[in-house]
Amino acid sequence: MSLERDSVAGRLAELRVEIHAAAKTAKRNPGSVKLVAVTKTVPALTIEEAIAAGQRRFGENRVQEAESKYPLLKTHHPGLELHLIGPLQSNKVDEAVALFDVIETVDRPKIARALAEAMARQGKRPRLFVQVNTGEEAQKAGIAPQDTDRFVAQCRDEFGLSIDGLMCIPPFDDEPSPHFALLAKIGKRLGLKELSMGMSGDFAKAVLFGATYVRVGTAIFGPRTSA
Repeated sequence: MSLERDSVAGRLAELRVEIHAAAKTAKRNPGSVKLVAVTKTVPALTIEEAIAAGQRRFGENRVQEAESKYPLLKTHHPGLELHLIGPLQSNKVDEAVALFDVIETVDRPKIARALAEAMARQGKRPRLFVQVNTGEEAQKAGIAPQDTDRFVAQCRDEFGLSIDGLMCIPPFDDEPSPHFALLAKIGKRLGLKELSMGMSGDFAKAVLFGATYVRVGTAIFGPRTSA
């Protein structure tokens, strides 16, 4: 049975083909690139369509929105993997540790310390990525590239955290390739295997530079209907 291209299942199938092709171009194993379907503002019923089409990794920008959708979805569909890809506020750390499997936005000592304390209290250890502000934008979260080595060491040595990878969001108007290359360089220097980079408009480029996770929302679910 053929899939409608304008359906969630159809768009997911098309996206998987594009990721596979990008990995082959980069001479990489396509299985080394994992798709995180970004569900900001996407209702649970639509997320169910993606789950029915075989998608198991999802990303949310806000803890509160994730809490309104994913506890029930995770109960109904064991094995879902939920990523926090938006800034984490200190007053939401306990909730984030309880709900998310991967927190991609560790970006300052205050949050690292709060995560360590929450993880100790709950006995739960989500995987952690450090967000790097590769464009050094004042309005954007993330640690500066030149401070990343020191911050990762602090997370490990002072707070006892295991850091699995790095994440970045290049400046909107910039060519993303130099930002992806910079993140890959930092990750290699630190011995980190996971790189979360690339979104709907640039994931193929991100794969060429070594992305192991790409975060795609619009290309799967269409334009957001609200902020």
